[in-house]
Amino acid sequence: MTRPVGSRPPSVKEWRLSLYLSEHDPDTTARIVLDTGDNVMETRAEARRNPYDTAVPEIGDELAAGRALIALGRELLRAAAGDIDAVGAPEATPPAPLWTSRE
Repeated sequence: MTRPVGSRPPSVKEWRLSLYLSEHDPDTTARIVLDTGDNVMETRAEARRNPYDTAVPEIGDELAAGRALIALGRELLRAAAGDIDAVGAPEATPPAPLWTSRE
């Protein structure tokens, strides 16, 4: 995904992220498309309202979008790890977990 720094002129980058929400009560689906200019990544996630809960569409939007953003973040980290391996530079420290288990 990434070219070595020596082959790129210094510049400001703009990545475009589009977030699409689709509601089909009780389900909400979020689709995220990230265009980096070099690559396009896409993730999806869902949220489902319990039929006994009050319908508050914003909650489904927030849950589905948040889950899709987390999935996109994981994809970006995997892509970076692959790029690090490709250039032969091992990761200095393992990445911190996004959350810890309760004990």
